[in-house]
Amino acid sequence: MCLAMPAQVVELVADGRAKVATNGVSMEVSVALVPDARVGDWLVVHVGYALSRIDPEAAAATLAAMEGVV
Repeated sequence: MCLAMPAQVVELVADGRAKVATNGVSMEVSVALVPDARVGDWLVVHVGYALSRIDPEAAAATLAAMEGVV
């Protein structure tokens, strides 16, 4: 099963991509579906794509809820 995870944008890179981090893991994802993403934004990320923006409180709650699951 694949889960979408909240991740925070740490850097915008070329060609509609961004470096994001969650739980100490960083990765590069496409932000084509969230073209106005900015450094510091929290995004819902799934299989290499940012799907939507999420507020910091919701991101924290989701990460806390997933802590014992994944």
